[in-house]
Amino acid sequence: MTTISRARLSVLLPFALACTAALGGVGCEGAKPPPSVEDDEPRSGRSSISSKDRLVAFESESELFDTIRALKSAQRGALTSSEPTGAAEASPAPAAAKAEDGITNNQTAGVDEGGIVKLHGEHLVILRRGRLFTVKVGGGSLDPISSVDAFGPDVDPGGAWYDEMLVSDDTVAVIGYSYQRGGTEIGLFDIDDGGGLKYRATYHLRSNDYYSSRNYASRLIGDKLVFYSPLYINPSASPEASLPAVRRWKKGAKPSDFATILEPTKVYKPLDGGEGAQAFHTVTTCDLSSRELSCDATAVMGPPGRTFYVSADSVYVWMTPWSAPRKGAEKASPPRSLLYRLPLDGGDPAVMRVRGAPVDQFSFMQGDDDMLNVVVRSDGMGDAMWGPEVAAGDVALLRVSLDDLDKTASEAPKRAYTELPKPKGYAFQNRFIGDFLVYGGGTSWGYASEDAKDGRAFVLDTSDPSGGPVTLALPHGVDRIEAMGKDAVVVGTDGKDLHFSAIALGSRPRLGGRFTQPSAAQGELRSHGFFYKPAGDDRGVFGLPIRSSGSPGHSHLANGSASILFVRNDALSFSEVGKLGASVATVSDGCKASCVDWYGNARPIFIKDRVFALLGYEIVEGKLDGSSLAEQRRVSFAPTSR
Repeated sequence: MTTISRARLSVLLPFALACTAALGGVGCEGAKPPPSVEDDEPRSGRSSISSKDRLVAFESESELFDTIRALKSAQRGALTSSEPTGAAEASPAPAAAKAEDGITNNQTAGVDEGGIVKLHGEHLVILRRGRLFTVKVGGGSLDPISSVDAFGPDVDPGGAWYDEMLVSDDTVAVIGYSYQRGGTEIGLFDIDDGGGLKYRATYHLRSNDYYSSRNYASRLIGDKLVFYSPLYINPSASPEASLPAVRRWKKGAKPSDFATILEPTKVYKPLDGGEGAQAFHTVTTCDLSSRELSCDATAVMGPPGRTFYVSADSVYVWMTPWSAPRKGAEKASPPRSLLYRLPLDGGDPAVMRVRGAPVDQFSFMQGDDDMLNVVVRSDGMGDAMWGPEVAAGDVALLRVSLDDLDKTASEAPKRAYTELPKPKGYAFQNRFIGDFLVYGGGTSWGYASEDAKDGRAFVLDTSDPSGGPVTLALPHGVDRIEAMGKDAVVVGTDGKDLHFSAIALGSRPRLGGRFTQPSAAQGELRSHGFFYKPAGDDRGVFGLPIRSSGSPGHSHLANGSASILFVRNDALSFSEVGKLGASVATVSDGCKASCVDWYGNARPIFIKDRVFALLGYEIVEGKLDGSSLAEQRRVSFAPTSR
């Protein structure tokens, strides 16, 4: 594994776009079977299910190691996906999250997601290009306070990516991945009331790269750090080195310093004898309330392709084999995908056999009615690396009761799937808002397509999906879907201009107003780039980074955004409030690690009645005056060259 794995984006983009354009991904590596709903119902009753069709934990270390050895022998050379394949070896339910952090566009209420900027008391905490920064905003201030490396003084940052951050009380947790050391890093820092930062410790988790172009690896629920990580079985590693483990990093650390963080009884056997490549899908929970990091984990062995979603009480992992089925064998074979539910309270996992694959975490919603909703596509590649950007094929909504996921590994019945219209466009966006699913097709990485001027948004009432979705015609593609209270906004390009279309969700979904920003494109593609600040039931302001429409589609990874556009929503009527722009000054920061902004570098920030734009190393504050926004001041927190 080289240290430039993520930098392969410039090579993979043309391939991914060409692959997607080729008849729904036919012939592309990683194509998956369709979520066929024509097969017969699964066998009635559950008494006939054999032991290999039940979810069973290992009973001893020797049994676990024997299974690992057998799988290693069977799958030598089987790891041929574009996912990283090297092993990680280098040679009670959590309480609800605190409400004080309200500046992240989280998918699930009470579940904070790892990001690049958080709020701690009177200070913004910012992670960028291998460093942590604090800027005081309390008391009307806008002053840089402190900065430290996002890695420890005895850690070589070469080949490491420090991607996301969470703040729990007075602890800042930085989540990164090191190709040099071969695993996930958790860096802990102390932050005081004055915004001062101090390095505490680094912990090293044995794993493969968690990176996803859309998903976030870490979540914070109360003071519990929760994250998912894959660990593929390496044919050349020992059984002991194939298990998830953690060590506290120190200079001269050795592989023998790793301590396994799960008992064999918390590792669940692969179904069907573990055919094909296998991985340990691991959910790790770490307690951030104590000075020393203590972690527990649960792992399920299954196919390596994955998409994961975190609800308030569970982590769901959808697993799909990398290899396509034999031609003509789809209907003769059982479903090849598996859906696991891993409770955050440490309870036993549950499983169901399913078809197809979701595109990203937004394809899931655990509803208040104890039903799980999942949008699947026949050629979904999962959310690893850039898989979400090249989904294709037929579309269906899977809707099952949480009680239907258990240890018997039964198949989701035909009636649980609702076939849905397939949208145009290379990329697929979907979002659950209340009881409604909104989805559509758009462009990949901001590149325009021939379908960009002929968009469709589909709106489905999941409480009664049998009637099918309402189709709403748009003069642009569907490149982003966000909630505005109980309603939605769809953002997309027509190949030249950037459009914002309001959708009223209710008994009769309909289009609302539209705002168009000429000659512009999105400056950030991740969900955290958007934020909506409500000011009533049907009023509010949202912000989104934008850039020139002439910039390359993936330029947000290196060039950032020219400005952040703020738009007012007044009963689904949109009007521009104003823009806060970046300066043209260049910064020589002497970057040592994480020198590509994989998670972006621009965010709209609302703190009480104040409005900010984070743009690279600048924070710009605007002042709302009636219907307009004017720049009030700006500050640079850029480091000096080192």
